[in-house]
Amino acid sequence: MTSARSAESGPAGPGEPDRRAHAESTGAPRATSVPAWDSGEADMARAAGRRAAGNRGRGLHGQLVQQLGQMIVSGDIGADRPLVPEEIGQRFEVSRTVVRESLRVLEAKGLVSARPNVGTRVRPVSDWNLLDPDIIEWRAFGPQRENQRRELCELRWAIEPLAARLAADRGDDETLQRLADMVGIMGHTLAQGDALTFSRADAEFHALLLQAAGNRMLEHLSGIVGAALRVSGAQAAGCERPTEASVAHHRRIAEAVASGEAAVAEGAVRQLLAVSSDLSVPAAPGTSGAPASAGPSDTPAAPQPGGSSDHVVPAPREH
Repeated sequence: MTSARSAESGPAGPGEPDRRAHAESTGAPRATSVPAWDSGEADMARAAGRRAAGNRGRGLHGQLVQQLGQMIVSGDIGADRPLVPEEIGQRFEVSRTVVRESLRVLEAKGLVSARPNVGTRVRPVSDWNLLDPDIIEWRAFGPQRENQRRELCELRWAIEPLAARLAADRGDDETLQRLADMVGIMGHTLAQGDALTFSRADAEFHALLLQAAGNRMLEHLSGIVGAALRVSGAQAAGCERPTEASVAHHRRIAEAVASGEAAVAEGAVRQLLAVSSDLSVPAAPGTSGAPASAGPSDTPAAPQPGGSSDHVVPAPREH
């Protein structure tokens, strides 16, 4: 989404909604002037001008959630900053209904709060739902990306080896077969050079691993791991390409889980995470934490230093 354009600016560009059609269909008049926001107009205008590639085909509601969320997480809209629905509507040329529903989504994520006689304001980072997949992705492409990468690595070290150990004892035949299927897809798409399908199979593999653990609380965290892998798979993140070594690590995990070798499965996950992070985490008793070979990054990689500030953020889920 972009900041307001004049009526003579021509048709919408790639990734932008055709707001003229929206105005004509609703009968709403087009804004002829846009009020200045309370402060930081330059930062706000710059952030409002960013376009996310994932916005193509999204409705106005999803786009506004994406744009405002990115602006808040990146710090373009600071803590305790008031968000006036009327001004947001004019800035982004959307209806009050779209603004109101978008702010409700952001409130559910802990990014903003709305109170009578106070209005809607940005909440401090301590109040954010940092486990929300959208916030994970937004942070990974903002100024907090290094902290986000480290925190995600540490979280995965805490939950995935345990999930593999439990899956070796509790995994059902259907889930174990799907794990093997995902490894097969990863190998096939690697040979075909299809990095997108490879990354999707990778994310599905790790979600299945948590599901196979037979622990609903661990399974609930699959969205977090999926968000981490989506971020690492984005080209803008500068991650390494999929390799045979990565496929071999995943195959080793699937085989250990299928054969019921709990300690081997846990160690194999630790090896996978070790080759894809800079963290030094001790291995579990009876397992080796040293990587067998170097492989691709399976954790969120930070954008390359010195790159453009207009990071491409993955598309949000439907809200």
